Amino acid sequence: MAIENDDSKLISVFCSVCQQTIYPYNLLYHKKTHKALALLGFDSLQRNTDNKALLVQRKKLISKLTKAPKFSETRRQKIDYSFEFLKNNHAPISYCDLANINNPSTPKKVNNSLIKALSICQDKNSTWQGDMEDTFIVLDNYGNRSDTCFLGLVDGSYGVTAAETVAAELPILFLDQLAQTDPSYKKNKDEQQILDSFATVINADYREKEKIFSDKPDNDETDKTNTYEWIHKAYAKSFWRMDRLLRLGRNEVSKVRWSGCSVVTCLVERILSEEIGGTEEEGKLPENNTQNPLAMTAKGVAGLLHIANIGNAHAVLCRNGKSHCLSKEHSTSNVSERQRILQNGGNISSNEPDGLVEGHLRTTRGLGHHGDPVLKSFVIPVPHTMSVRIDDTCQFLILASNGLWEVLDYNEVLALTLATFTHYLRMYECVQQNTVSPCKSQYLMPLTEDNLNNSEAADELQDGIDILYSNKDIFLTDSKGNLEQNYTGQELSTTLSPVASKPPPQSEEDTKPKPSTHDSQTAGRGSVTPETLYNGAASYISEQLVKTALAAGSRDNITVLIALLNGC
Repeated sequence: MAIENDDSKLISVFCSVCQQTIYPYNLLYHKKTHKALALLGFDSLQRNTDNKALLVQRKKLISKLTKAPKFSETRRQKIDYSFEFLKNNHAPISYCDLANINNPSTPKKVNNSLIKALSICQDKNSTWQGDMEDTFIVLDNYGNRSDTCFLGLVDGSYGVTAAETVAAELPILFLDQLAQTDPSYKKNKDEQQILDSFATVINADYREKEKIFSDKPDNDETDKTNTYEWIHKAYAKSFWRMDRLLRLGRNEVSKVRWSGCSVVTCLVERILSEEIGGTEEEGKLPENNTQNPLAMTAKGVAGLLHIANIGNAHAVLCRNGKSHCLSKEHSTSNVSERQRILQNGGNISSNEPDGLVEGHLRTTRGLGHHGDPVLKSFVIPVPHTMSVRIDDTCQFLILASNGLWEVLDYNEVLALTLATFTHYLRMYECVQQNTVSPCKSQYLMPLTEDNLNNSEAADELQDGIDILYSNKDIFLTDSKGNLEQNYTGQELSTTLSPVASKPPPQSEEDTKPKPSTHDSQTAGRGSVTPETLYNGAASYISEQLVKTALAAGSRDNITVLIALLNGC
């Protein structure tokens, strides 16, 4: 939905390191400055460094390096590059248009009362990539259940074959597992026919090995809190079977470098709040949110997100203006993943920034990559899973590929999303009121340094009201390739953005949808429906996120799927 006088240059991002307001087109330079300062041993928050101090620090580091037992030429080059970069003091340009994207955003209609609008935006990033290897999944009425949908994003590597296969078959495998436990999930004839075609691969011997999933001893106390453990096991089995099917090498071109992919999926289901499992203590709200109208648990109707991810595709939930990472990074930047690979005899190269598994792959978990048996022995198909309760306090759900996360962290994505949403609503209010100056929006999310430094909500999701069950790792193979199960029991690492938000006024007049004008010239001054407004907002946000990632120097395919939830 086009917007007249789109002044998107007013949208800025808060740097999560220094809390400065940065325009997207300056973000790449700004992040390079932080890295250069840190490498030379300066405080990364230091803004002004004269050339004399830079020269003294460079000589000091090089002198120390030459006296070290092992001289690293790479380290020397980094020091010189950082020195030259800071010495030249590249002043950021005042303004430039964000890069145009190859494909406009695509709104998707989902009949789910928990989702107001959903949009996907993709860009091949033709400067660095020759092919688009990302795919996405949006399935409405999943399992023939109303108010249930299945969302997913598949980030391919070394080709698109594995990504396309996973997007087509993983939802069916997962549905099959759900239907075995919950008869309300139903498969149609076509889905059953596809499952029957897998019978020769998922044979009796293989099914016997899979019994390990149900071998975990029952514990009455555990059952009360791990209400959705069966869904997490269903995820684990479906990912495991999907990887087994990719071993067939269907449509693969190379003989040694088969394609693979990272995956993030989300099962969204509406559920009556009294049906949500958990103890009485889990239903309580954190004390610091009791005065916030948006923090009150929705009565009667609520929902659940069941998330699974593998690799470096991620999901982030915005709740009360704070970001909650619902996924885990499975790459060589993760210390525990590095230790797992090295302890099992794997190698991690010295490539920047964190090395590559067996010199080829940055991700440490994923589906596919069967063309190289050595590499595949360390890149395991074990998803990270969690279940999260949602209600009217939840505003956005963002699924994105590595192309976004490699240049923006969760806090920056959230800040940009809130700012873009606010900017979109402002423009429509201005058009409706026929004004030129920016209009005051009831949805304005103030982003201040005090808010960014607020740490009181750091464990909000883990206080028992949101995370109903989380299973960080379900290992299916040991170092020798034998099937086994290993529940680590470790707490999920939840990344929270301290960006706060003011709730919209709760008066009857304020909660009515704001009328606005449609982009069509023939529509005149007629008001648009809330559905059209939210669809336009979702499309606008997804496009701005992709454009910002391009401006910030992303070198990968970029795909962003954003869902506007009832908290908007």
